[in-house]
Order: sequence, then C-alpha cells, then structure tokens
Amino acid sequence: MQDADITIIGAGVIGLAIAAEIARPDLSIFILEKNHTHGGGISSRNSEVIHGGIYYPEGSLKASLCVVGNRILYELAAKNKIPHKKTGKLIVAVKEEEDEDLERLYNNGKGNGVTSLELISKKQISDMEPNVQAQAALYSADTGIISAHYLMNYFLAKALNNKAHIVYQTKVVRIEKESGHYRIFTQNTKDEYFEFSSAVVINAAGLESDTIANMTGNNYQLHYCKGDYCSVSGIKKGIVQRLIYPVVAKKHIGLGVHLTMDLNERFKLGPDTTYIDRIEDYNVASEKAKIFFQSASQFLPFLKKENVHPDMSGIRPKLQGPDDDFRDFIIKEDFSGFINLVGIESPGMTASPAIAQYVRKMLK
Repeated sequence: MQDADITIIGAGVIGLAIAAEIARPDLSIFILEKNHTHGGGISSRNSEVIHGGIYYPEGSLKASLCVVGNRILYELAAKNKIPHKKTGKLIVAVKEEEDEDLERLYNNGKGNGVTSLELISKKQISDMEPNVQAQAALYSADTGIISAHYLMNYFLAKALNNKAHIVYQTKVVRIEKESGHYRIFTQNTKDEYFEFSSAVVINAAGLESDTIANMTGNNYQLHYCKGDYCSVSGIKKGIVQRLIYPVVAKKHIGLGVHLTMDLNERFKLGPDTTYIDRIEDYNVASEKAKIFFQSASQFLPFLKKENVHPDMSGIRPKLQGPDDDFRDFIIKEDFSGFINLVGIESPGMTASPAIAQYVRKMLK
C-alpha cells in the first residue's frame, strides 16, 4: 500500500461523510474498513431518524452539530435524491406530571436553536394523531427519516469521484508516531500484514474508536450500550403518521421505547438501552416483545401483544457510563495530524455532514 496524505479509519456514515467533504484529486486519501463493506456496523443498525436537536445540553457538540446537520441533511437529500421524509415527531406525556418534562425539552430545544417546536394539547394530539393517546406533547416538525444506506452510498461515491480510495477487510492493529507522519500497521482477512505512512489520521472507527485512539497514547474508554428493536406487524398502514416518542429517559442514556417507521411505512419499536460487556452481540431476546408492548401500549392503545416481534439490535459507543451524567462527542486533534472522533453515537447520522465540515476546518 502506498503512503497517504490522509487516512480515515472507519467507513461508517461519519468516516464516509468526512471523506466526501475533504477528498480532492490532488490528495492521496485512504479509507480503511475492517468489514467486507461500508456501513456494516453502527450506521446500519439504527432508527434512521433525522433528529431535531432537542435533547442535548445547550453549547454541546451534539446540540450544535445536530441542528446544523439537520438542515444540511434535508438539503443534501433533496438535491441528490436520497430517499427521506420529513415526518415530524411527537414526544408524548401520558401522565400530567410529565408536562414539566415537555416544557423542559421545549426550552432546551429552543436554546439549541431549534425553531420548529410547539407544545400541543390533548385535543391537538387527537386531531393530528387520533390513534395516539397522550395528555400533552411536544411537536418537532423538522424530525424525519432517511435511508442510511443511500446516504452512505452518496458519501462514498462523492469521495471516490474525488480520487479517494477505500480498502475493505483491513484492520488497523498498530499505529506509531514518527517524525511528521504516522506509521499505520494493518492486517487483512488472509492474515497478511501491510504498513504505510500517513501525514494525517482521522479516527472514525465507531465501536473501536477508543482502541484506535489509545494506540497513540490516549486513555479513552467506551461503554457498549445495546439497543434492541421489535418490529410491528398486523396493523393498518398509516395508522400513525409521525414518529412517537415517550418523555426522555433520565440522564439521556436513551430516548425510551418509541415508534418509528421506515420509508416503506413499516413500523418499529425501540431501541431500549442495556449496557453490555464489550462484545458485539446483536441477538434480541424473545421476551423483549412483551416488554416493548407494555411500554408502547401506554400511548399506542391500538397495539396488541401479537403485533410486536423481536427484530434487530444495535450497539451505541457511549462515553457515558450507566451512572454518569451527559457526555459529549469527542472530536479532537489529540496529537498534531491525528484527529479522534470518539463516542459518536446518536445524533451522529444527523450530524454527519456537520461533523465532516467541523473536521475539515480542523485540517486547515
């Protein structure tokens, strides 16, 4: 493998968005991906939601990059015919004591620059979503859904058109700092080893981003937080038009079991939040169907037990441990020419084009 000007480790939505943003014909850019295709990890195991920027503390990277990314993503998707839909979203309070939480979220979102928020009454909910049961709700008009795969394919095509190179089934096993560059040691699936130098390294390795960062002397630690999903079948298409979320869980560990839909109008419940050992286990226990039903039926009274079935799961790379307060994205040049992106979980996909611009500015 020849030497590189810039090496991006990880070909999920974040690594690909960065590649699309910075690639140009006069730069030698390599994208390294340990799997046999791009986007096979976190980026393909999520709700595909375009988030509004409501939940995150004012001034945080999660807040600012989500709000900017939301706007860019809709523009980009419309211009490049990436399948998407601005569905809108209701965060619902099923008990009167949750009304204060809605007001808190409303004020937080406004503080983050989210302009399309509205607190609505029980009557308004009934008019908008007659099959949803709630006391009050926060309406986010700019929340939507997008095809993560089409988005990643767009980013990759743009990067390749500007002469970037992607190398699959290649795992980074060691990185050494040398004068003016980094020596990257890799291993492929045939147990062949290659090494090359790169002037700049961008670590977008998702679940392994702490491992990559620590190869150069950092001390990051990610927590794996699993989110299971259940599919919903046997109900009428269009019975709900918008995404429906409960009031947010404490400490932002998760957003509660919520109802989302894909672009084919298939419904899904989840994800929940369970901290797990550091193993990529994507099995969904059969009992999750009952738990999800009990949770979602509080605001979706039309649901029956037989409508809910175990489906897929994903794993969040969280900096926030189970007893920790909010932890922000880390996007930092820890050493000259070595940029780490660690703990990029939700709203990472929404923020991806804004993250890419943020990293590009760091390179100047």
